[in-house]
Amino acid sequence: MNPWNHSETTLPRALKPGDSLGIVAPASPFDQKAFGAGIRVLESMGFNLVIPADIFEKHHYLAGSDRCRADLLNRLFADPRIDGIICARGGYGAMRILPLLDAEAISRHPKVFIGFSDITALLAFLVARCRMVVFHGPTVITLGNGDSSTRDHCFSVLTNPAPLSIAASSGRVLQAGSASGPFLCGNLTLLCHLTGTPFEPDFGGRILLIEDQGEAPYRVDRMLTQMMMAGCFDRLAGLALGSFTNCGSTDAVHRIVADRLGGLNIPILAGFDVGHAAVNMTLPLGLPVGLDTDSRTLTFNGPAVRR
Repeated sequence: MNPWNHSETTLPRALKPGDSLGIVAPASPFDQKAFGAGIRVLESMGFNLVIPADIFEKHHYLAGSDRCRADLLNRLFADPRIDGIICARGGYGAMRILPLLDAEAISRHPKVFIGFSDITALLAFLVARCRMVVFHGPTVITLGNGDSSTRDHCFSVLTNPAPLSIAASSGRVLQAGSASGPFLCGNLTLLCHLTGTPFEPDFGGRILLIEDQGEAPYRVDRMLTQMMMAGCFDRLAGLALGSFTNCGSTDAVHRIVADRLGGLNIPILAGFDVGHAAVNMTLPLGLPVGLDTDSRTLTFNGPAVRR
């Protein structure tokens, strides 16, 4: 069975003011000041926030033990009083809890789930194993210091059951063309580290958007080369690039992508405001999407949430 078949993918219910959002910390501990700023943003959107005491746990460089972090995520998905879940931050640690998640139980309770960066591991898991649409978008701490367009777009996507289209604000065509397929989006480092594990995403026929931060150009090259040699991109339908923050010059990253993946004969479009920059647009994983380099857009084939 293809877990990315849209007819088998469940849409979460659209959020509305007054709904309850559960906060999870499935990776690293977080800065309290930034967390407080993000909480105020979510409250200003009209959401009631459920902040479990568990998220303030610390275990070395993790926000609590693996079991604690996994149990909280399992619990919030199962709780009918929780309408959606947002991650406090990324960092490191989400991969460690994948074997501890109850995919069968989670799939019975689809709801909005949003995060990015290290949360890429959970996004890929929830789409592939639980067959639900999830959202690559800001965390609590990035909402607090993010651009207002990031906050506005996030609220609109999660509350409005309408088809979504976004344009590459600084679009640069690395290889012309158009393609369509299920959408996969995430942090390049995390996707690379999932390669060869039981949780490696299936890239075949997908439109993939990648982003990263703090990786030198040669490391971007190394990750793309490893994934290419592992066959990840053999049947990829199209590639989009988000922000590569503090990864050397933008031109250098674009040259590396064109050099490594230009031979795939697929459309490659750079310049989307997705990732670790100030603007981080919210995008749904698990929906069919069209990538077109002429219009420089990603256009989703239907709403990401249901009424």
